[in-house]
Amino acid sequence: MTNVNGDEQYEDPEGLDDSAVEGWGDYPLDAIFVRTEPRSVSEVVKRISNNRYILDPDFQRDFVWSNLKQSKLIESCIMRIPLPVFYVAEAPDGKIIVVDGLQRLTTFTRFLNNKLKLVGLQKNSDAPDDSHPVDQKYFKDLSINLQERVQDTQLTMYILDAKAPERARLDIFERVNSGEPLTRQQMRNALHNGDGTNWLRDAAKSDAFRVATGDSLNPKTMRDREAINRYCAFSLLGNSAYTGGDMDAFLARGLKKLGKLESPSRSQLSEKFASSMSLNREFFGEHAFRKSLRYNSALAARTPVNISLFEVCGVTFSQLRDDLSPQEKLQIKKRVIDLLQDKIFDRAITYSTNSTSAVRDRFEAMKAAVSEYCQ
Repeated sequence: MTNVNGDEQYEDPEGLDDSAVEGWGDYPLDAIFVRTEPRSVSEVVKRISNNRYILDPDFQRDFVWSNLKQSKLIESCIMRIPLPVFYVAEAPDGKIIVVDGLQRLTTFTRFLNNKLKLVGLQKNSDAPDDSHPVDQKYFKDLSINLQERVQDTQLTMYILDAKAPERARLDIFERVNSGEPLTRQQMRNALHNGDGTNWLRDAAKSDAFRVATGDSLNPKTMRDREAINRYCAFSLLGNSAYTGGDMDAFLARGLKKLGKLESPSRSQLSEKFASSMSLNREFFGEHAFRKSLRYNSALAARTPVNISLFEVCGVTFSQLRDDLSPQEKLQIKKRVIDLLQDKIFDRAITYSTNSTSAVRDRFEAMKAAVSEYCQ
């Protein structure tokens, strides 16, 4: 299946397992992950100016509200019309990530900073006395009492606790966002924004990755970064650290560790990642990370990138020796292709791929196949 994004086409990757993120049965019914706090418009805008609020994490859509829609929001404040609630999340560093309310908070910031002129508020009449009292005005042009009415407007903030379990945070994120549905990686990227997510962004733009994957993973939905996030987590933590079948928590742990690495260590990780991508492309051509490589034929129809195959081939090939001979490379290629014929391995990259048994089976099988060629 193919997703169309503008003039570019992206594949839906195989092997994504969302069975572990459905339902709330694992959470106590009285668990409190969200608290409610009131904030005035002026207080929030001040905090935004002091960089306490994150209005533009990578997952958020561009600011798209028209001037008319922004003006209607300000008019609602002046008319004392209650506003919908805002959903935000605490980042590990104490900053506030806007989950739902980006357009409204950006509007308030623009208006209080005199960057928005109210438009389109005049009445549908040509009579002079039907003009709207605040139309065509900036914040500075309003009377003091109307300025204060906007500034004092109370906003209800639902704050997602930073200490909530990773899966709960993503589940709540998913439920409350009122815009275009977000992928788990987009949410994860927002909650752990920093050096680690910046590394994922740069790795996803690298030529080695884009060539190896055929540039087929959608960057808008961060499918590209999700694949790389998995590579990093299993590279830095090891597959033996994956227990409990909770991929969300594991990928978050990987991102946290990535973010804490010193710059030289991240550079070394970049080198290993690029080397692995190049080797996979060299060995398997356009079928790299795809189950179609089992047919070992340039004429075979190319299947979508398989996320589980990406993580296990990516991690394992980053561990191969630098001095492999042409004959050894041919042998590695043959063994990996043969592995795709193995029923246990095939099941481990196809069904319930987030289960601990599937992760164990695919990593152990790949290690057994090529360990003698690793460093």
